[in-house]
Amino acid sequence: MKHRYLPMTETDKKEMLDTIGVNSIDELFSDIPESVRFNGEYQIKPAKTETALMKELTLMAQKNADLRSHTSFLGAGVYDHYMPIIVDHVLSRSEFYTAYTPYQPEISQGELQAIFEFQSMICELTGMDVANSSMYDGGTALAEAAMLSAGQTKRKKVLISSAVHPESKEVVKTYAKGQYIDVIEVPHKDGVTDVDALKEMIDDEIAAVIIQYPNFFGRIEPLKELEEIIHAEKAMFVVSSNPLALGALTPPGKFGADIVAGDAQVFGIPTGFGGPHCGYFAVTNKLMRKVPGRLVGQTVDEEGRRGFVLTLQAREQHIRRDKATSNICSNQALNALAASVAMTALGKKGVKEMALSNIQKAHYAKQLFKAKGFEIAFEGPSFNEFVIKLNTPVKEVNMKLLEKNMIGGYDLGRDYSDLKNHMLVAVTELRTKEEIDTFVNEMGDYHA
Repeated sequence: MKHRYLPMTETDKKEMLDTIGVNSIDELFSDIPESVRFNGEYQIKPAKTETALMKELTLMAQKNADLRSHTSFLGAGVYDHYMPIIVDHVLSRSEFYTAYTPYQPEISQGELQAIFEFQSMICELTGMDVANSSMYDGGTALAEAAMLSAGQTKRKKVLISSAVHPESKEVVKTYAKGQYIDVIEVPHKDGVTDVDALKEMIDDEIAAVIIQYPNFFGRIEPLKELEEIIHAEKAMFVVSSNPLALGALTPPGKFGADIVAGDAQVFGIPTGFGGPHCGYFAVTNKLMRKVPGRLVGQTVDEEGRRGFVLTLQAREQHIRRDKATSNICSNQALNALAASVAMTALGKKGVKEMALSNIQKAHYAKQLFKAKGFEIAFEGPSFNEFVIKLNTPVKEVNMKLLEKNMIGGYDLGRDYSDLKNHMLVAVTELRTKEEIDTFVNEMGDYHA
């Protein structure tokens, strides 16, 4: 039997106890009063052999509904997309999956170049000048954008659209609390940020306005119109964006965004169970020295050969604490590599085709729902998600769908009191016509 670990033997225990200078494990813990020691038997099953244990755990795992056994129409920030097989092949190379922070550039050129390529591709997609080497996820990247904006403008209020992902809004508010920054929500109207409300709420005390593009409901926000309102008050224009959607949509950088943040999960990163993900963070040249986290730069060595180094590090580990823009102390290098490999494998044409396929298939599903008598909650341009109104609680509908080996959409009533019995449906390029038709047919009796 091949052991995945080396168990401790009685001889090992005796040698350690002898080294410490005690005769037994009980003596080792003699300082702990008898009254608080646990002397009974733990309520756990007896140990099994490795073979028996693997069999039991496999049977337990098979009870889960995953994307291999079920067809998913659940998005809301984590999506079922095509992952080129080469992604896993590259990630499985030991020099990548065992690598840590490339502090010594002379022995980390491969890792540094991979990160540099990630930064370059994010800049191309977002239309921004500079991108960092990645962050934990889209939510924390967006919160860092809010904090950077407050520091740059010396203002203590941030406006955030109610059409931004609910979990990202909570992360922003959590970050802001420690910095004594007020986060105020701008209401949505017909599924997009209410422009008239924004005009009423913005003034010269606002550090930034945060918009999601496409937003949480799948709708496309009018960035050009919003940018004019925001910059008129000299506030920062922050956009949270799905990078795959930018394969088809005009990038936020073209609309004058100051900061673009988001999640690269859509490129080569599996859905998992909520993570790990890979946040990205891109800015204009003006904000280059304020970027949180790590930044890889390109240079040349003494012999003129191309090389890569960590540069412009603005975190408190490297510079004076009071000058730091962030205390985030890591990045998602392995997941950033996954995203880089996926984007490289797809290429510019492939990313665009993949994005357009999402739009077309979501539109096809939307038209089928309309034909079945469903009300589409927010009409208008959208990417790969849209909202339908049901006559039954979404949770009940999703339980019925699970019996048919389908994972239904997101229950918007969890986050929006006015959207009870509304389902956010995601349709990616992986969904076939047959899967979409079956899903809509199964939903046929639940229209409002």
